[in-house]
Amino acid sequence: MGRRLVPLTLDNLQDIPQRCRSCVFWELDPVSGEAAVRGGTAALEKEAWISAVLLDWGSCGRVVYVDDVPVGFVLYAPPAYVPRSTAFPTSPVSPDAVQLMTALIMPGYQGQGLGRVMVQTVAKDLLRRGFKAIEAFGDARWKEPACVLPADHLLAVGFKTVRPHPVHPRLRLELRTTLSWKEDVEMALDRLLGAVQKEPALRPL
Repeated sequence: MGRRLVPLTLDNLQDIPQRCRSCVFWELDPVSGEAAVRGGTAALEKEAWISAVLLDWGSCGRVVYVDDVPVGFVLYAPPAYVPRSTAFPTSPVSPDAVQLMTALIMPGYQGQGLGRVMVQTVAKDLLRRGFKAIEAFGDARWKEPACVLPADHLLAVGFKTVRPHPVHPRLRLELRTTLSWKEDVEMALDRLLGAVQKEPALRPL
């Protein structure tokens, strides 16, 4: 089974689920997000957000492929690019952290360790870019796939609670604690995924 994680760009945005391509839960503040949904412009807003973050900050996601079939994705960015984060009771995200916004593994591919590989790939990317941590808002009452990740899943892949809350705790993964397994991760990723593809050239707007 060939697995690979490819940086998210406008060219492979169509490889994430349709409902996620037109979801701007994290990308816009609540008022603007509702207006985009009502006006039917959410998909365009999503593209505009990804384009702006790519140009300004760099890679902000990965698409997971198994045997060339897209089976999942992950999105992440500094909190300054994530307006919705300020609406959470456990905000703000720490200034030294990048926010893990959302992630999804398609049914049929869950339980195979792909979620952990995604987090490790994000950690590797952010370590290379000089960040200290990843933070995320969890859903402690998670029942089905949604924009906010289940807190239990985040805890299972190494996050620790830094600000408790009965519904939306804020969790953190210290990247310096991953330094001990950084080389192991790189070796494992090389074996598991083949060489992670280099950042693709951005297409002109």
